[in-house]
Amino acid sequence: LSPVSLSLSLSFSLSFSNSLPSPLLYSFSDSYCETVPVDGPPTFRGQSVKYVYKLTIGCQRVNSPIKLLRVPFRVMVLHGIPERPFPQDEAVAPSNPFLEEEEGGRRDSRLLEKAMDLLMINTSRRSPNLFNITNARGKVGKFCIFKIMYRLGEDIIGTFTFSEGDIPCLQYSVSLQSEEEVTQQHQRRPGQPVNVTGHARHQEACLHTAASHFSLPVPLNATPGFSTDIVSLRWRLHFEFVTAREPVEPATVLQNESEVTVWTGAEHVDVDTFSWDLPIKILPTNPALASYVSQFSGTNSIHI
Repeated sequence: LSPVSLSLSLSFSLSFSNSLPSPLLYSFSDSYCETVPVDGPPTFRGQSVKYVYKLTIGCQRVNSPIKLLRVPFRVMVLHGIPERPFPQDEAVAPSNPFLEEEEGGRRDSRLLEKAMDLLMINTSRRSPNLFNITNARGKVGKFCIFKIMYRLGEDIIGTFTFSEGDIPCLQYSVSLQSEEEVTQQHQRRPGQPVNVTGHARHQEACLHTAASHFSLPVPLNATPGFSTDIVSLRWRLHFEFVTAREPVEPATVLQNESEVTVWTGAEHVDVDTFSWDLPIKILPTNPALASYVSQFSGTNSIHI
């Protein structure tokens, strides 16, 4: 991701007391521009590592202490954008005096467009990914997912087919999890475990079920996967299955039976449990969409 200019418009309102019935009110505005580091990490609040971006603004009146205002903002990083120069014809094209658009604004707009194009290309590709679900006793079923790369705010959809299995599945659960792993040289203690955080979960009983599906939303306020010299954040789908050791006979319904048949499940079933992890990739989304769930206030004030 190329460096991005952070533009901030500051508005000040100052009031002074005097002998008039109402105080005089003076106001003025100013702008500030800073470049976000190209190799900087995204905003991240993990269990072991936190990356927080804040803009500190200082104001002072004469013969008064300095007052500081810290404005937090969120940074999302998208890796893989090629560093291509802007077209030559745009560089030599005459500027329109009736358009109040500066060169920095045009470059930031083009960068955002390239980032959105890259996101759409990578997250719109769909192809069935089929996985056989097996344990030590045999085949349980089949799992299908159409892609493994998602944007923040998307829904992860997957389907199960149990009709092709030999081992009856009683229950399954799917969890969307992130893994925070600190590099060995920065661990607080040797062998520090990986911090796993759950973001969404789906659980369903599936005995005598031929097919099933799930849908897990990717939170907009989550941090996409990234890696630095200190910590790496990965995403995965965590599956847990509960299977029966012996076949479970379904209820028998006669064709000429007019009354409703009630099937009562077995009181005791010997079961096996096993789990499986499927790595996936979570990418950023449009900043305008992510700002809808932002906890940061768009307006901040300081009294001097």
